[in-house]
Amino acid sequence: MPVAISVGAFVDKIHPILLCGGSGTRLWPLSRKSYPKQFARLMGEQSLFQASARRLSGEGFAAPVVVTGAPFRFIVTEQLAQVALAPQSILIEPEGRNTAPAILAAALSLAQGDPTALMLVAPSDHVIGDAAAFRAAVRAAVPRAQAGGLVTFGITPTRPETGYGYLELADGADPCGTTPQPLRGFVEKPDAARASDMLSSGRFLWNAGIFLFTAQTLIEAFRSHAPEVLAPVTQAVKEARIDLSFLRLAGQPWSEVPDISIDYAIMEKSDALSVMPYGAGWSDLGGWDAVWAESARDAAGNACSQEATALDCRNSLLRSDSDGQQVVGIGLQDMMVVAMSDAVLVAPMAEAQRVKEAVAALKEKGASQAVQLPRDYRPWGWYESLVTGDRFQVKRIVVNPGAVLSLQSHHHRAEHWVVVAGTAKVTVEGTETLVTENQSVYVPVGARHRMENPGKLPMVLIEVQTGAYLGEDDIIRYEDVYARA
Repeated sequence: MPVAISVGAFVDKIHPILLCGGSGTRLWPLSRKSYPKQFARLMGEQSLFQASARRLSGEGFAAPVVVTGAPFRFIVTEQLAQVALAPQSILIEPEGRNTAPAILAAALSLAQGDPTALMLVAPSDHVIGDAAAFRAAVRAAVPRAQAGGLVTFGITPTRPETGYGYLELADGADPCGTTPQPLRGFVEKPDAARASDMLSSGRFLWNAGIFLFTAQTLIEAFRSHAPEVLAPVTQAVKEARIDLSFLRLAGQPWSEVPDISIDYAIMEKSDALSVMPYGAGWSDLGGWDAVWAESARDAAGNACSQEATALDCRNSLLRSDSDGQQVVGIGLQDMMVVAMSDAVLVAPMAEAQRVKEAVAALKEKGASQAVQLPRDYRPWGWYESLVTGDRFQVKRIVVNPGAVLSLQSHHHRAEHWVVVAGTAKVTVEGTETLVTENQSVYVPVGARHRMENPGKLPMVLIEVQTGAYLGEDDIIRYEDVYARA
């Protein structure tokens, strides 16, 4: 049984529940399975996840509860630390099972300390420019949630969008209301003609996937409408275990959880549902066309990153996300061009929703670019491969201040390390050495070794691997402060 979360100090506060999964397909190549879009700096110096956490912090808010997968747990903690936020808890899903189980797990965990805890469930990859207006809308919805209601947030539509689900208001409801409004039902993503009709009617809002309710209300809703989800999720929380600062949900009961969204499991069945209209600007950044729409644009309608240049282009997105790589567009109109060091996307803006087809095609080819960024993030920092050849590989490795890699060895490769910034504390077969800038060390095949950064600034080194096999699975860990298997 996991340790109960103490929330007594936050009885009257709102508990943000940040959902942090994703497959990383719609904003490929910047977003990939190994590093979904919420962690990327798409709209400024902060990631979408960091902006979401900060938007739901401060007066009236408890520390966030984050629900994520094991591959992202250290990215979550590092990005929260970068914006000076500490999580209330981080729940680790054994595997993604859609939004209903994730939200229910957070509710059950919170309810251990306070069943009446208010939960504001929000995806962590949305853009909401006016944080104050959004917080005001949340506060306006609190009385309904405290009274036992399930409140969803509906966005005032600005165009006949076919990529969103819609919420249909009941007769007499005010689409610009300042309190929760009665809701008739949910509408699946429409075709263009239907979307245009709904926009003209003024009776529909976009479904933002943001919800407010108490933990107790949600649990009872699952008891009434989705007991097949409640039972295994309850068991997964009951059998959860503490892993460092994370709470790992139990895998065996979780494997029995249906893969189902909160809309299908609860919201479309409940008679306690209402909608809080919000019209001060929102985007789920569901494609590069949405990124273009939310970006600053020049007089010709072009959105260009710092290392992109548009010549005689109109209404186009030109973006380079690799240092030193310039992108130039000439005579383009309504195009999107996104360049990474290992992949480039070029397509008409109207085809933005087909990017996931490109990812599927790359997977079919076995291309690593489909799912893996060139930069691989680890709990101690990150690395990227610079050159790969027959029996050798060259990497750049960046180790965070105070971070330490595992004590490990390799069966098939030797390693040469050259420090180019900072100081590395290197252990090879029990012998410790401080290696400073322009110094190097050699790690023979099979030698037990580890590296750490004892300094206060990031440490950078170049690693040259040589051997018959250079795969990342050629590693035996003997000790690891991050408790990786």
